[in-house]
Amino acid sequence: MTDSVTDRVTDDDAVLTRVEGRAGHLTLNRPRALNALTHPMVTRVAEALTAWERDPAVAAVVLDGAGERGLCAGGDIRLIHQDVTSGGGAASRAFWRDEYTLNVRIARYPKTYVALMDGIVMGGGVGVSAHGGVRIVTERSRVAMPETTIGFVPDVGGTHLLARAPGELGTHLALTGASVGAADALRCGLADHVVPSGELPALTRDLAAEPVADVLPRYAVEAPAGTLDGHREWIDQCYAADTVEEIVDRLMAVGEPAAKETAETLLAKSPTALKVTLAAVRGARALGSLERVMEQEYRVSCAALSRPDLVEGIRAQVIDKDRRPRWTPAALAEVTDAEVAGFFAPPVDGDLRLGDAP
Repeated sequence: MTDSVTDRVTDDDAVLTRVEGRAGHLTLNRPRALNALTHPMVTRVAEALTAWERDPAVAAVVLDGAGERGLCAGGDIRLIHQDVTSGGGAASRAFWRDEYTLNVRIARYPKTYVALMDGIVMGGGVGVSAHGGVRIVTERSRVAMPETTIGFVPDVGGTHLLARAPGELGTHLALTGASVGAADALRCGLADHVVPSGELPALTRDLAAEPVADVLPRYAVEAPAGTLDGHREWIDQCYAADTVEEIVDRLMAVGEPAAKETAETLLAKSPTALKVTLAAVRGARALGSLERVMEQEYRVSCAALSRPDLVEGIRAQVIDKDRRPRWTPAALAEVTDAEVAGFFAPPVDGDLRLGDAP
């Protein structure tokens, strides 16, 4: 999710579509806002996917982002703050219904869906890319689900993706909101291939004439060394704990400077968001399919609209920018099991129902 800035891009121009040869192209086009997603953008992407699914001339879809900074830094959280404080959250619930439905559609799309995950790819940006069939990162990629920083919980299928990462790596990324580069994105199952950023224009050009399977080998390279594997021992040991409190205690006691730093990072996050995130990731492992997990995420997201930490987190990060959120409750011990369970109850306007997984 990202702080939006005012730009001159209209809703009609916020997603650019074109067909070149055998490829349909989607370009998220709000570069001054780091291509932050809005409801009209989600609608436009869905409409393009519908048109191209029916077009026999289109064999593949390619997603990228305008500008030099990245594909997409997530949903426009200023709009969520405005909606909750003045509209009660109805617009955010409607946005999430359509966004999450789109995320599942991308995962089940019958044609090759290629996501160019160059630069910053966070929150909703992960949702429109990491569920695709071919996910390409570069040496510039920074991939993250940073929701706990704003008192929110990973959504857009993020808990599904992170629950399937090796060991407890996904739990670590979900709770801390840490970003990863190309190698660790591959390691955690968030991406498939590495292509140098400078080669993306040529790769895109070639996809107009040839199948993805023929083009990729010409451009894909070995991923540079990642960092997470070097920390796997303490990550797996500490995050296997049953509660966030115990995770923090283990991180403090394990004797690794990086683990202690991680504990301090967690203690600055929303205590409620941390506990709900841990429950959501563990729940995602048991639910299995993306459809069921996305339905769970919709419940959690809607519940967050009526709790204080989401509005407060956005205020601290992007409205007042004081970076000093006042969480309610302020301590992990004050967040009860009943409060956590409340996030998983059906929303007032009904559940999101996404059908059966194939």
